[in-house]
Amino acid sequence: MSKKIDPDKDHGQKVIKLFFKLFFSPYEYSLTELARELECSKQTIGRIVDKINSSTEGIKIEDFIKDRRRVFKIKKEKIPAKAMNLSQSEYGLLQMCCSFTKHLIGKDTFEQAASALGKSQVLIKDRKTVSSKHFGAFIPGTIDYSGHQRIIKDLIIAMENRKVCKITYKSIWNKDPTIFCIKPLKLFSKEDTIYLHAQMAKTPGKIYKAPKFDPLLVIHRIVALEITKASYKFPDNFDFEKAYNQTFGVMKDDSFQAKVEFYGYAAKHVRERIWSHDQQIKEKKDGKIELTFTATSDIEALSWLLSYGHEARVFEPDWFVEKVRMEVKKIFETNNLHN
Repeated sequence: MSKKIDPDKDHGQKVIKLFFKLFFSPYEYSLTELARELECSKQTIGRIVDKINSSTEGIKIEDFIKDRRRVFKIKKEKIPAKAMNLSQSEYGLLQMCCSFTKHLIGKDTFEQAASALGKSQVLIKDRKTVSSKHFGAFIPGTIDYSGHQRIIKDLIIAMENRKVCKITYKSIWNKDPTIFCIKPLKLFSKEDTIYLHAQMAKTPGKIYKAPKFDPLLVIHRIVALEITKASYKFPDNFDFEKAYNQTFGVMKDDSFQAKVEFYGYAAKHVRERIWSHDQQIKEKKDGKIELTFTATSDIEALSWLLSYGHEARVFEPDWFVEKVRMEVKKIFETNNLHN
């Protein structure tokens, strides 16, 4: 489902957002990328660019064709010094983001980020800063990524330069590691785990067979990584938000719609959150709620529902109801076996 355009979003906000995205970035952005991010039409992007170019001095947005795509980039003739100032609030938000991700990015990378933050204090107009002591992260049960920093940095380099990577991967399902080639597209995190969304690439000496789904790789299971000389073209139709943030489940299999009833603490917890873009929450008697949502991973949905114990009851679909029932039965039998 395509992302809905918000007709009521202030046009001035779009102008400011586009300007700042291009001004503070050394990169060029395609017309499609900008329209998607600003949630507007491509024609609107063109009008915004024309408006900025006609009303600003010393700054011009370049508009040109590259790889058959219309792209934009700001040509900075003269940068106003005051444009580089950071506010105390902006610096505080950077401190908070850095602290919240410390356990994910590892000690070495965190120290580099903290050092960069320290240097950026000179950009604060009144030189007052927000202390990092105000922020922290709860880390029990998280993964130690300190031994995976080189792989993460190499993946960033490969993505930036559009280079195919040869990886050795130890899947949780397989006894021995496997070696194959990928086109890395996006690093992202979910519940304190770092994932890589990629596309399969042809491995030299092997017959290429297109997979049903793009590979989703867990970073801490990548044993080794080599950046090859082979290049790849980033897919024009890749939309991370559409691929991952529309439905429940980081693993993307065939989608299904589930209907679950919650009560007690579970109802309060579920009501506060978004589980899929098309979810529907129906209020019922005695504080109960009925959640209808779309999932793409029955394994993850099963685990999630069982975490609520007896305060969750599944109604649809029938095959998933049976799956939950059988899992509960196994839990009961296993616990009785050891008593």
